[in-house]
Amino acid sequence: VQLVESGGGSVRPGGSLRLSCAVSGYTYSSYCMGWFRQAPGQEREGVAFINSDGSISYADSVKGRFTISQDNAKNTLSLQMNSLKPEDTAMYYCVADPSALVRLRCGADLAAVNFGDWGQGTQVTVSS
Repeated sequence: VQLVESGGGSVRPGGSLRLSCAVSGYTYSSYCMGWFRQAPGQEREGVAFINSDGSISYADSVKGRFTISQDNAKNTLSLQMNSLKPEDTAMYYCVADPSALVRLRCGADLAAVNFGDWGQGTQVTVSS
């Protein structure tokens, strides 16, 4: 399994970025996929998740601003980030896991330790 993120960068407050995660070698039909982020000196925080059953979950801090989506034909997971704030500055990681426990609790409240597959991360910096 390989998860490769792209699309990070620097943007001014109020701007937008679109992150992508190219997924390869993932043969599971049932899964939880999503995005975590980690700012310097802070713990990893769940941002947005999508379950193979179609359900979607967002952290309260990004609701209404971020949109997670997937393109199964292209094996790509995306995160559209609008109205970015300085507090969104972090390394963003794509994650996935097929286990029943993770799928049952697929969402921003699920701790990072539960996810078995991680990308290398892409940096997002929001600054004026």
